[in-house]
Amino acid sequence: MKERLFGKTLAELSAVTSAAGLPPYAAKQIAGWLYKKGVQSVEEMTDLSLKARTTLSETYDVGITPPSSEVAGSDGTKKYLFAVLENRFIETAFIPDRDRATVCLSVQSGCRMGCHFCMTGKQGFQGNLSSGDILNQFRSIPEHSGLTNIVYMGMGEPLDNLGEVLKSLEIITSEWGYGWSPSRITVSTVGIVAKMQQFLDSTKCNLAVSLHSPYDEERQALMPVQNAHPVKEVLDIIRAFDFGRQRRVSFEYIVFKGMNDTPRHVKELAKILNGIRCRINLIRFHAIPGSEFVSPGTAEMEAFRDSLNAKGIIATIRASRGQDINAACGLLSTLEQNRAL
Repeated sequence: MKERLFGKTLAELSAVTSAAGLPPYAAKQIAGWLYKKGVQSVEEMTDLSLKARTTLSETYDVGITPPSSEVAGSDGTKKYLFAVLENRFIETAFIPDRDRATVCLSVQSGCRMGCHFCMTGKQGFQGNLSSGDILNQFRSIPEHSGLTNIVYMGMGEPLDNLGEVLKSLEIITSEWGYGWSPSRITVSTVGIVAKMQQFLDSTKCNLAVSLHSPYDEERQALMPVQNAHPVKEVLDIIRAFDFGRQRRVSFEYIVFKGMNDTPRHVKELAKILNGIRCRINLIRFHAIPGSEFVSPGTAEMEAFRDSLNAKGIIATIRASRGQDINAACGLLSTLEQNRAL
């Protein structure tokens, strides 16, 4: 099987051209074809000599692959399935919302974090995606040219695959790549402390932290990562980091009825987030098979939001999208993998 050019950084393309005996400037030419002009084959890179294209084609192909299937919701949300690894599938969501068009990227097949409310976690960990696999989702959906925002909030934990995530971010934000502003990109994490610091130091992209409870014992019951990376350590890093005015930090908070939406939770959230310039995104729980968790009603969600706002915390309710196409991340891929195995 030929090696994939798509997903390589400029430094990696320079190594390719050097090994092929091409001049140093050829790396930037190839990057332009891959990320600005969107070619599908080496043969289309016509400012390279025929000999150079022939040499490269012996070892490399571009490596862009289309989705294997898609489903569309009544609200315009779409979910795409991409085949990765061996008989595995990942989900990519396209979410239109007035003047925004967001793509939600996966970074792993399955996940090893084991959050008890997450269908992807129930799959277990099957493998990391390469930078090319991550970028292929962004590049290969039909809505690519109209996208305004990218979120790394699909299947998998981005900081558990940090090397490939950082490579993909370099390509998306670099002048020689897609040239996107980092302010249009958000990376979500459960809070792997050392790698979160590395992410903050290495990029200018926005950060979203999965919180779900301000209490250690409750968060631990929901998210086993709390054992190794307590939320206090996560918040200490955020407090110490200078985000500036252009970079945002937010907290994702799935609301479970009667479990993490009480007045005492409001009070504790105000306490632990004091001094952090942030917002909380309140998310309705989307049911998954075998789960005992229940989502509160609209009135309860709004009352919880209003109570947080009254404490000086900016809180918004994220609109539920794709309800009629298995909204919970991991459901579609699980069904497809069960059919493939």
